[in-house]
Amino acid sequence: MQTKTSLRKIIKDVDKPLLIVTIAFFVFGLLNIVTASSRAAVVNYDVSIYYYFYRQLAFIGVGLIISYFVLKIDTKYYKLIVPALFLLAIVLNLWALTSEELAGSRNWIDLKLLKLQPSEISKPIIIALLAILFEKYYRKLRTVNIAHYEMIGKLLFISMIIPAIIILQKDFGTLLITLFIIFMMFLASPILRIDKLKTFLFMVGLLLFALLVVFKVQGYILNEARMTRFTTFLDPCGNYEKGGYQVCNSYIAINDGGLWGLGIGKSKQKYSYIPEPHTDSAFAIIAEEYGIYRTVFIFLGYIIILQRILLISSTASTLRGRYMCLGVASYLFIHIFVNLGGMFGIIPLTGVPLPFLSYGGSFVISLTASLAIVQRVCVESKNKKIKITN
Repeated sequence: MQTKTSLRKIIKDVDKPLLIVTIAFFVFGLLNIVTASSRAAVVNYDVSIYYYFYRQLAFIGVGLIISYFVLKIDTKYYKLIVPALFLLAIVLNLWALTSEELAGSRNWIDLKLLKLQPSEISKPIIIALLAILFEKYYRKLRTVNIAHYEMIGKLLFISMIIPAIIILQKDFGTLLITLFIIFMMFLASPILRIDKLKTFLFMVGLLLFALLVVFKVQGYILNEARMTRFTTFLDPCGNYEKGGYQVCNSYIAINDGGLWGLGIGKSKQKYSYIPEPHTDSAFAIIAEEYGIYRTVFIFLGYIIILQRILLISSTASTLRGRYMCLGVASYLFIHIFVNLGGMFGIIPLTGVPLPFLSYGGSFVISLTASLAIVQRVCVESKNKKIKITN
């Protein structure tokens, strides 16, 4: 009975606008996966048209179970739990290196019932760990008259362990997103401004050195398939047969949809034109079926979610809560920007899922856990009268 009361109290204190928009997004995403994946499910894999729907629903279920425990555990215990999870993430990412290469990367672990992508699961763990460390070293990092090199060096070393393994996995899309999250958290960290500048210059130099080493060892930095994404993204239709077909067909889908769309389930581009339309090209199918006007609600939904997360961050009752929310906001933003930027030809296409709308087990689990962390911070803030100050 006490558990029910406790859970009821937690639900009462979560951020309702964030919860409502999140649920709406997940429901809409599930419905879109049915239509977007129907052809691939039946023709390519000879399974039911609801195959990906049920699998995505199962992944959301796993994410909700994890979210339940995240909501129940006070973030003050994260200093005991998160380091253990971080070590587990390192082990799983190293394990992925022993797997078979898939689409040029070794970033999956086949667990029979689930193909797990450890680098994806690692994102909320890295966010939580950095938040804890920033809180732990806050006063020392803000003190002007002491050297900070050792503390900053320790923070950099810890934050770069998993990205270093991701480089070996050759998953450059996930690497880009992970580095962006780390960069944004360091940018918002308590590190003094001059130390941030020195750290940034050091990391740029280290990155250039790493790229030079990679070039010396294997003779190239990006393979031919990845290079074509850079050489064709400005004119994908003019380079249709050289790697621009996915973006070009996405343009066609969006154009065919017009203002009001062709109607639910009436997409033409999902029939062999766009590969795996239920994954990183989900937005193109939505625009084709619902039209540009209706996709405005998707952008509004993303704006509301990011705004609520940043609001929770600004009113957090702990430093760790503030940094965790900033990390999650960065995580969501970069996924949205990279996915839609690739769809619209603003940046080279990178195979990353669009939050809530793309099919993907590891990403959905990671996403729900991240949002649960934000809601836990919100719950704690509403139950503590003393607020942190800058």
